[in-house]
Amino acid sequence: MARSQRDRQPNAQPQWGRWLMWGFTFTSVITLSAALGASLALITPFRAGQAQGDGQPFSITDLFKEGLQYGIARPVNILVMGVDLNPDAEPGSPEIFKSRSDTMLLVRLDPGTHKVNILSIPRDTRVEIPEVGLTKINHANWYGGPELASQVVSNTLNDVQIDRYVRISTGAFRELVDALGGVEVLVPQRMFYEDKTQGLYIDLEPGLQELNGRQAEGFSRFRNDQAGDIGRAQRQQILLKALQKKLSNPLMLTKIPHILGILQKYIDSDLSMGEMLALVQFSLQLKSEQLQMTLLPGRFSGPEEFDASYWIMDYAGMDRVMQAQFEVDPPQGYESATNDDPEQDYWLRIDIQNATPDPEAAYYMASYVQNLGYTNVHVDEDWPTPIKKTQVIPQWGNVPAGRRLQETLAKSELVVDSTGALQSDLTIRLGTDWLESREAREFIQPRENRSDRDYSDESQEYGDPPDWNSSPNDYNDNRF
Repeated sequence: MARSQRDRQPNAQPQWGRWLMWGFTFTSVITLSAALGASLALITPFRAGQAQGDGQPFSITDLFKEGLQYGIARPVNILVMGVDLNPDAEPGSPEIFKSRSDTMLLVRLDPGTHKVNILSIPRDTRVEIPEVGLTKINHANWYGGPELASQVVSNTLNDVQIDRYVRISTGAFRELVDALGGVEVLVPQRMFYEDKTQGLYIDLEPGLQELNGRQAEGFSRFRNDQAGDIGRAQRQQILLKALQKKLSNPLMLTKIPHILGILQKYIDSDLSMGEMLALVQFSLQLKSEQLQMTLLPGRFSGPEEFDASYWIMDYAGMDRVMQAQFEVDPPQGYESATNDDPEQDYWLRIDIQNATPDPEAAYYMASYVQNLGYTNVHVDEDWPTPIKKTQVIPQWGNVPAGRRLQETLAKSELVVDSTGALQSDLTIRLGTDWLESREAREFIQPRENRSDRDYSDESQEYGDPPDWNSSPNDYNDNRF
């Protein structure tokens, strides 16, 4: 697929300001924390005149006034990459960024809707890299740096425009978490893995716990389970939310100068100072519900398909996500992804995760949803932490269908992120509020009238889990 070339020159920046710009980039784009962005705007000794060497810092009042002059005039797409350790690079040299990308996010900031959409692109996604051939997308940064990586992402995602890039080297995340004093995360399972080449040692027990930097990095990079690279993408988004929560604590204000000092050696970007201030200004007004995270739709490759394991993109699902969240139409000759038929909702796979104290609640919800007309309903494993508000999660980006389902469930909320059940189209994470709703009270039998049934194998009533290595014909597309 051809991609139009754009003439883009790196923005000239004073050397003194690189650490500040990188700090802004990391905190605004990666953590998307309005609280931290506001703190930076108030405490950073930045003055435009310093580019000419007058050395006079702004007062806090002047800085805030200057920062408010910047804004985002149109939607902006930023490619964010976390890169693997390059063992041959000198610490602090540009060569530390010449490696494979371990994480790849396409971030869209839209001033019209005032939303931030994040598409997580699995590192094993099978794509075509110019002059290389069909391989994993995480090789693009290694072969040609951010320019080639941006080109490959654009080619793959219907020629979406990539405006800027951010690269973060291994070590930034670990030191950031340690500087914050750790983050609280629910570890869902036993995690053990060792990679001496990458200096990675993961040894975590299940349960809610405070993770230090090394443990948090291991949690985010672990992939030695059935969900592989996709499970890792989910955990990375869980950690982003945990960081966002931690950074919203006012006590973190005193740690920001230290954080900026840590990050200066780990981040590379072509964002200018003015653009960075505009991102900070945009982030100040964000609410948590305005942040939407989606996984690139697809499937794992089968063991007989290729010599290596890949994430095989679902083109129809990708078209839907790109059109709905990035305003990019499918290629000419392909059906528009906006042809949304509510009647098709009833064939979608819906998985229910119980996050209430009632062990039978998910099965009653499954019956309730079936009564609404949905035909492909399954009970998933319980969500390990209780929640109050029921959530409907369209983890593959089918937001219209998710919203319609959410509107049928009393008191529920639509949460657009990628932490739902991977095998489903929509996930219902059942909270205690639904048990208290009128619909539940009318539908659920009183406990004294319930039959004595063994619910330990009840999932069979609603279907078996799918085969991850499904037929390659499931997502056929001749675009490559």
